[in-house]
Amino acid sequence: MTIQTRIVAEAEADTRLDRWFRRHFPQLTQGALQKMLRTGQIRVDGRRAEANTRLAAGQEVRIPPLPDGPPPERDQPPVSPEDAEMLQRLVLHRDESVIVLDKPHGLPVQGGPGITRHLDGMLDALRFGSQERPRLVHRLDRDTSGLLLLARTPASAAFLAKEFRGRGVEKTYWAIVTPPPQLEDGRIDIPLAKLDGPRGERMQAVEDPDEGARAVTDFRTLDAVRGRAAWLELKPLTGRTHQLRVHCAEGLGTPILGDGKYGGGAAHLDGLPGELHLHARALLLPHPDGGMLEAAAALPPHMKETFAYFGFEAPRTPKPRRLAPAARR
Repeated sequence: MTIQTRIVAEAEADTRLDRWFRRHFPQLTQGALQKMLRTGQIRVDGRRAEANTRLAAGQEVRIPPLPDGPPPERDQPPVSPEDAEMLQRLVLHRDESVIVLDKPHGLPVQGGPGITRHLDGMLDALRFGSQERPRLVHRLDRDTSGLLLLARTPASAAFLAKEFRGRGVEKTYWAIVTPPPQLEDGRIDIPLAKLDGPRGERMQAVEDPDEGARAVTDFRTLDAVRGRAAWLELKPLTGRTHQLRVHCAEGLGTPILGDGKYGGGAAHLDGLPGELHLHARALLLPHPDGGMLEAAAALPPHMKETFAYFGFEAPRTPKPRRLAPAARR
């Protein structure tokens, strides 16, 4: 094996370097990894790194020649026919380089404590005859529905990771918040810091930029029912964990409907579905093979119910399409 370089995918952002290695090279012992780190054989963006270094999407990891070893053991059992059929029904677009999925509310994207069934563990069902297993290039929260992008080749994964990191991807979310915000539109520019607690990770808005990572979200009110709720269009310009949820709850003072984690009891309205009302509506991004890819996902059932209750009228959902570069809006 020779020296190689790998690009950190969007879905691997904030992963510790040692855990990233264990995921990709399970034959490497912790002792061997520590020795390679001490001697500078492993580098991140050309610099020495520690085992606990947190990776960012798009970074380059230098990998020295590694010992041969057995293939990694499967973390998940084979995908059941029922799950395979379910995942294939979620595909909105597929070509030689990318797959666009419409992820349902409640399906975890990756594993974690107590999570044994998740999208990342079932991606073999989306090979569609390819020798390559699709790769996640970004993430959605378990309770967020909508568009999720997969890369079908290593080259596509590297290309897309850089686009997500470099803000080459335009992401549009829809959310219902309660009550309506005081401003109809604007920009939220509030740093976020990660807190660890007994109920899992949680993000918090901070005043001092040095205490957190910068997070920026543009918002616009599309419709509202005075004193009750508003339908917002959210465009995150950065990709922090739970960014939209915290920015709505703490930045605007109006939590996303169903978001008890950040809004508590104020995030629930009697007679309406209790699920999180946050939906990854649209993506516009450079395609690895040239031009642009535009995609949109229809509302999930619980948000359709709430839209009907408030009288919000969502536009039709267009089919995914490839655009020439000049066609980008």
